[in-house]
Amino acid sequence: MKRRSIIWVAVALIIVAILVVSRPEGLGFKPRIDASASVLLDMDSDSIWMELNGDKAMPTASVTKLMTEMIVLDRISTGAIHWADRITVSPYAGSLGGATLSLKRGETYTVRELFEGITVYSANDAAVALAEYTAGSENAFVMLMNEKARSLGLSSGTVFTNASGLASSELGPSRPPGYISGETLMTAKDTARLAAALIRSHPEVLNASSRTQMQLKAKGLYASNTNLMLPAMGGAFAYAGTDGLKTGYDIRSGYCIAGTAQRDGHRLIAVVLGAESSQSRFEAATKLFNHGFYRSLPTGERVKHILNATFSLLSWR
Repeated sequence: MKRRSIIWVAVALIIVAILVVSRPEGLGFKPRIDASASVLLDMDSDSIWMELNGDKAMPTASVTKLMTEMIVLDRISTGAIHWADRITVSPYAGSLGGATLSLKRGETYTVRELFEGITVYSANDAAVALAEYTAGSENAFVMLMNEKARSLGLSSGTVFTNASGLASSELGPSRPPGYISGETLMTAKDTARLAAALIRSHPEVLNASSRTQMQLKAKGLYASNTNLMLPAMGGAFAYAGTDGLKTGYDIRSGYCIAGTAQRDGHRLIAVVLGAESSQSRFEAATKLFNHGFYRSLPTGERVKHILNATFSLLSWR
């Protein structure tokens, strides 16, 4: 009998060891994140639960558009602009490359259409068109972005130089004179705090960021959401509870995501910057969410979670 007990204890320890190696976040251990920087923020306590190079300023590509969304929604909430307002695409906005809606000079679209273009598809041309309309020029809009960053208490490492997140070398010859020089940089901590502030101030942003597609009726154009963690996307990276927020990629920044998910009323923010592939950024965000949601469980639920993971592993083996 004693020998049998020892065998079962040994088996249990082996199973736990396997779980620690293969799924550490599922047992409350901090997972290894393959990226240049990452942060897990708990919105209930506004606490950073996990970080990797969280204070390092780095390019974030289209994740920059979180601040673009914030400024636009601020102006809508004050009545300065309206969802139904029509915006005429400028030569500069129509000349931008990267992820775009192929907007052409002189075309007109509503604020809502262009806003959905940046939240769902990260469209650079839509971001600049909105910035120009909202503040009179992209430069004036960028000043609002930096003022907002300071009012939110973001660090000096976070600096905005355009509304799209594009590198200065990618902005093209049509950029108006007198533009703000330099590159847009953000820290992972600041990105997480900006995402949390955006959700708290304008929770309606999640209605747009959780959509699988957006449409420009005049063009007959449909664009799919770049966030493959949305459950409605139905792919390999779909994560239950995910409803935003923003992905990004360029050669300088690598693959990035500022994601958010909510389960049982508990909301987390996961930021991954500088991942080597699209797949690895979603995998990293999944690990962060798994760690955070396990940590938020009551003790009894944690034990149940470990047992479920153990039985799952045994059946898989």
